[in-house]
Amino acid sequence: MNSVAARPRIKDVAEYAGVSPKTVSNVINNFEHVSERTRTAVQEAIDALGYRVNIAGRQLRQGRTGMITLAVPELDVAYFAELAKYVMAEADRRGRTVLLHQTGAVRERELAALHGFDAQFSDGVILSPLSLLPRDLATRDRRLPVVLLGERPAEDGTDHVGIDNVRAAREATAYLLSRGRRRIAVVGGAVRGRQGTDRLRTDGYREAVEAAGVPFDAALVLPVEAYHWQDGARAATALMRRPSPPDALLCLNDHMALGALRALHELGRTVPGDLDVVGFDDIEASRFSVPSLTTVAPDKQEIARAAVALLLERIDEPDSGPLQDHVAGHRIIVRESTGG
Repeated sequence: MNSVAARPRIKDVAEYAGVSPKTVSNVINNFEHVSERTRTAVQEAIDALGYRVNIAGRQLRQGRTGMITLAVPELDVAYFAELAKYVMAEADRRGRTVLLHQTGAVRERELAALHGFDAQFSDGVILSPLSLLPRDLATRDRRLPVVLLGERPAEDGTDHVGIDNVRAAREATAYLLSRGRRRIAVVGGAVRGRQGTDRLRTDGYREAVEAAGVPFDAALVLPVEAYHWQDGARAATALMRRPSPPDALLCLNDHMALGALRALHELGRTVPGDLDVVGFDDIEASRFSVPSLTTVAPDKQEIARAAVALLLERIDEPDSGPLQDHVAGHRIIVRESTGG
């Protein structure tokens, strides 16, 4: 037998197993008309030689690159960084490479992603939009597979993966109400506007307070410029300086909640003594703050798995079925900021 090269090839596997290269290819591609004895012999040869399928070559033969694009607003917001980690791990498990792009939540950059700014390199796009308008999705090139994360601007026939934001906020608010809190402020909320994450979570909050017989007070819904640490700190400071301050903060992401915790500490307010604080996203930092942060935890691994699976399905079979809207799970993790 000839010496095997550092990276074994199909013909090396064929020689080791005593079959033809075509038979090896049939086994690798799971062709059904192969005897179990032959399949076993080929698999033993693959294992013995350490042969690996050349996925890149296979993709190029099919007119594909084997790469997908993930476009997110900000990588310095921990939720998107953690989500990107899970997407990249799932794509790698399925033999794909991820091109990572940061849109800055700028509409023009989100449009560029939607229209395939990496079309020559990428087979499809997973996009988390914040600034797209409802009409933008109607103009996209349908030949480019796209899966949207978070909230989609319109019901246009694009596959989508997200959590039930209304339900998640309703459950978080109901939890605060169960602790006797009645003046619950929403940091980063929106009473009016299109159905973005902020509006949906505010809707869930409103449903919960009204169901508990607590009058909805729009003054307790505080919009912010961005969902960063400093925005949460500024919002908490402004709220606590009011004549009738809140007794709880529902912050619509963990970055703002952690900023709020710092501001409350500087103001001499105790958490959870004077008020409770709840965040969204369950980023790693929320477990190490003092006090540790109670938060709504979306299942980021499920979101990543579903998004990659939907995208690859559309890449392999563009007309594989109707629009899919995958609702991932979530749960409330109770920690010290609400007495947990």
